[in-house]
Amino acid sequence: MLYRILAVGDVVGEPGLAHLERVLRPLKKQKEIQFTVVNGENASGVGLMPEQAWRIYDAGADVVTLGNHTFGKMQIRDMLEETPWLLRPANYASRAPGRGCGIFEGNGLRIRVVNLIGRCGLDWKAENPFTTADRLLARDHADFTLVDFHAEATSEKLALGYYLDGRVSALWGTHTHVPTADERIYPKGTGYITDLGMTGPIESVLGIRPRQSVESFLGGLPGRYQPAEGPCKLQGAVFTVDSGTGLCTAVERVELR
Repeated sequence: MLYRILAVGDVVGEPGLAHLERVLRPLKKQKEIQFTVVNGENASGVGLMPEQAWRIYDAGADVVTLGNHTFGKMQIRDMLEETPWLLRPANYASRAPGRGCGIFEGNGLRIRVVNLIGRCGLDWKAENPFTTADRLLARDHADFTLVDFHAEATSEKLALGYYLDGRVSALWGTHTHVPTADERIYPKGTGYITDLGMTGPIESVLGIRPRQSVESFLGGLPGRYQPAEGPCKLQGAVFTVDSGTGLCTAVERVELR
């Protein structure tokens, strides 16, 4: 049986969240999606508030992943401890609240979702994502394993894809908010894309008002970043996985404006 998984790029601010609420369920129906993972770490600006986390879940996400802004809103701490479908990077220090890996049931299958953060140019204090993945893959049985690798460096994402090739069903990158045109299946059967893109305003710089971003590069004081306004886009990818082998058979980029 073929199983279709949707991964959605970083949700940015209220505009991105509202767009997700409008289009996610129709998109899932159109693409015959059976399991959905959404990166939500920017849904409340820098970080995620509990009420925004619930809105993402209610919009149709089965799992919400995070990244370097996991603790941008400290109100999320208790929810991280109490909510199985909300994941922060697994390679954070062991004292950090929450979990970075979960097993979820879907159509009689056990689906492992792993959230990792990169160290190259992003979070050098995090534990090694490669060895963390080894440890998590050895811990429990799952029919599929999906990895959201929240990382800055393209090389680190590509390398982890090769390292886990054949051991996970799909690995996608988040964080840069710009989709890459390199969706593929690795030689041993792992579906891959370097970055999903974002869910947020089209006329923006990574979801932020362009004038603010330009001002910062000119050396000015742009003030607190604010989400841009106007029409939005949802970007992500659909991974088709063979339930018999747990390996990927197709990868399709998606964008819904």
